Formats: sequence, structure tokens, C-alpha cells
Amino acid sequence: MTLILTNDDGIDAPGIQSLLQAVSQFDRKAIIVAPQAPHSGCGHQVTTTKPIHVQQRSTIEYAIGGTPADCVRIALNHLAPKTAWVLSGINAGGNLGSDVYVSGTVAAVREAALYRIPGVALSQYRRSGHAIDWAIATELTTRVLLTLFDRVWEPGTYWNVNLPHLDTDAPTPDIVFCQPCTQPLPGNYRVDGDYFYYAGEYAGRRRDIDSDVDMCFSGRIAITQIRL
Repeated sequence: MTLILTNDDGIDAPGIQSLLQAVSQFDRKAIIVAPQAPHSGCGHQVTTTKPIHVQQRSTIEYAIGGTPADCVRIALNHLAPKTAWVLSGINAGGNLGSDVYVSGTVAAVREAALYRIPGVALSQYRRSGHAIDWAIATELTTRVLLTLFDRVWEPGTYWNVNLPHLDTDAPTPDIVFCQPCTQPLPGNYRVDGDYFYYAGEYAGRRRDIDSDVDMCFSGRIAITQIRL
């Protein structure tokens, strides 16, 4: 039974290599089916009016000229119909609360859930001005997958995971199952004539107490179960 790995940052992004390293700890075949180019923020967009280029780079890598949802559709219908799980990420940046509606990372596993395939979207929150330590992200992702692979999956749901941004010497964070935050993203814009430039500060967003935003910003691994 195959694991499909995808993302919305593109097949050459470091996050998907970090994810591949994490799943190498498990005795399962993994295939990368990811976009040729970045599609961050594309939501659940799919391509239906033009051809989609598929480039096989190796025995386990396919670069798809489409969106994350396109990647999952092609993988499940043509490349790996016996897929056991779809794993998406590791996204360079958080996908918390209302982010799931615009995230291509999350859309990939939502598409899998429509096919009655369990899926996990994984994102690494990053503090402004700080680089992501992908070795830490890999380690945390392995812990998360060990937890989720052993849980009974409920059809019509998918998992959304957000890893906190930790200092190198920080203690291992707790895994917390919580509810997604229902607060909006900051809607601040800088106005220049007829043009509005988004100026919202992600870290300054409002958060529901004990929600995924609250847990992740507090240094915990936030896991939410989302229903179709």
C-alpha cells in the first residue's frame, strides 16, 4: 500500500524532502506526486480546461503541471490507485484556522478524503525573520505520523497538522488535538492611491482559546480533524 506525498510549494521545495525523510522510518512505499511549480494559496483549484503535463523524474517522483488537487486526482486515478494515505507538505508556513480554505497543502488531503482515502496536511509555522530548521520538522513529523497511523480513521475527515517554530535547544513539544480557530486573518491593507497592499501580520491574528492557532503559537504541535 502506497503513500502519496505532495505539497503546494512545488516538487523542488525542501519541505517535501523533509516529509520523504520522515516517512522513510516506516515500511511503506512512498511516491512523490507534486506540482512542478509553487501553488501556495491556490485552495482547491483544479485544472479541467487545458492539458496537464506529467514529468516522471524517477521511479518515485512525478512533477505535475497543475495544482495540489490535480496531483492527488492524477495519483489516485492513474499513478497509484492502491494508495493507503495521502500526505501533503511540509508547508513552509502555518496553515491554521481559516487558512485551510485557501491552502493548497490542505486542499490536497481534502481531495483525498473525497476519494475515501485518509490524508494528513503538515505545515511548519515560522516566526518572522527566522529560518525553518527542516531537521526538527522531520523529527516532529515522524512523531505525528506514528500517532496518526495508529488511530482509527473516520471516512469523510482529514487531519491538519501545524508544527510550532522551535529553537534548536527547545524541549520536545506536546501533541495536542484541538479545534480549528474560527477567527479571521488580519485584514489590514496599506493604501496607495487606488491600490491596496495587504499588510496583515500573521502572528498578530486573533485566536480562539485552545484552538489550533493558540496551541501552535504557544509551542505545541496542533492537530485538527476536519470534516468534509
